[in-house]
Amino acid sequence: MKRRLARGYVLQLLFQYDFTHRDPDALISEFWEGKKADNNIIEFTNGIFKGTVENIKAIDNIIKGTAEHWVLERMAIVDRNILRLAAYEIIYRDDIPPAVSMDEAIEIAKKYSSMESSSFINGILDKISRKHQRAAN
Repeated sequence: MKRRLARGYVLQLLFQYDFTHRDPDALISEFWEGKKADNNIIEFTNGIFKGTVENIKAIDNIIKGTAEHWVLERMAIVDRNILRLAAYEIIYRDDIPPAVSMDEAIEIAKKYSSMESSSFINGILDKISRKHQRAAN
C-alpha cells in the first residue's frame, strides 16, 4: 500500500513535469515541502519519477509504437503519465514484477481517471510487457 501511495505521488510529479518541463530536482524539492512521508516512500517516489523523466523519450516511443491508432499527445494527461510510470517500471526496474506494475497502474487509473482508461492502460501495458519479456529472453 505504501508503494501505491508513492506511485500516486509519482503521477502528481509527472503531471507537473508534463505541463511545465521544469527541472525534475526543483519539482521534487517543491513537492515534498510540508509533506510528511517516511523515507521509503520518498526514495521510491523520487527514484521512479527521476527514472521515468530520464528515459521519457524512449518510453514515449515505446508507448507510441504500442498504442495503435492513438497519438500520445492526444491521450488524457493522466493516462499518458500512468502509462509512462508503469512502462518505466516494466522496462527499467527488474526489482518490480511487471504484473505488479500493471496492477498498480490499473488501480491508479481507476482512482484518478476512468473505468475506460483502466482497460485502455491495461491493454497497452500488457503489450509492452510481452514485448519486453520477449526481448529479454
